Amino acid sequence: MNKKLAAALSGGAVLVAALSGCSGNSAPKGPDPKLVSWAKSVCDAVPAQDAKIKAANAAISTTAADTAKPETLQKTDSKAFQDMADGYKAIATAVNAAGAPPGVSGGAKRLGDVVKSFNSLSASYADLKKQVDDLDTKDQAKFASGLHDVATQMTELEKKHQSGTESLKALQQGEVQDAIAQQPSCKKVASSTSSSPSAASTAG
Repeated sequence: MNKKLAAALSGGAVLVAALSGCSGNSAPKGPDPKLVSWAKSVCDAVPAQDAKIKAANAAISTTAADTAKPETLQKTDSKAFQDMADGYKAIATAVNAAGAPPGVSGGAKRLGDVVKSFNSLSASYADLKKQVDDLDTKDQAKFASGLHDVATQMTELEKKHQSGTESLKALQQGEVQDAIAQQPSCKKVASSTSSSPSAASTAG
C-alpha cells in the first residue's frame, strides 16, 4: 500500500529540478549582472529544500520496503508530508522574495504563476499530513483504506507537479536560463538529480 504512496511522491523532486536542470549557451558578454544576482538569490534557496523533499521521498520508500507497522507508517508519512509542505513553501517564498527577473517580458505574471503553483503544492501536502495524522492505526482495515485514499490523492497531485514545472520553465526566458545555469548551487542540484534514482524506481 505504501509503495503506491512512495511512487506517487517521486514527482516532487522533478519539480525542483525544473529550476536547476537547465543549461544555456551564454552570449559572449554574459547575462545582465542584475539577472545574475536574481538567479543567485533563487538558486541559493534551492539545495536545502531539494534535499528535504528528496529525504521525504526516501523515508516513505524505506518504510514501504520494511513493511512497517501502521504506527511507524503514520509517523513517517506525516513527517514526510510536513517536510514536503515546508520545502515547497520555502521555495515559493524565496522566488517571491527575489521578485520578477529583470528584463523578462511578463515577468511579474510568470513569477506569480510559479509562486502560486508552489504554494498550492505546499497546501496540498499539509492537507495530506492532516489526513494521515487522523488515520486510526488501531483499525487495520480503516488504516489501509485511508492510506489508499491518500495514495490516490498523491497520484492526482501529479497535475499540480506538472503545472509547477511548466510555470518554472515559462519563467526561464532568454538570459534567465543562462543566468541560472551559471549558479553553482543550481548546478549542484542538477547534478544530484541526474545521478540519483527516483523514489518510483526504488519503491517498486
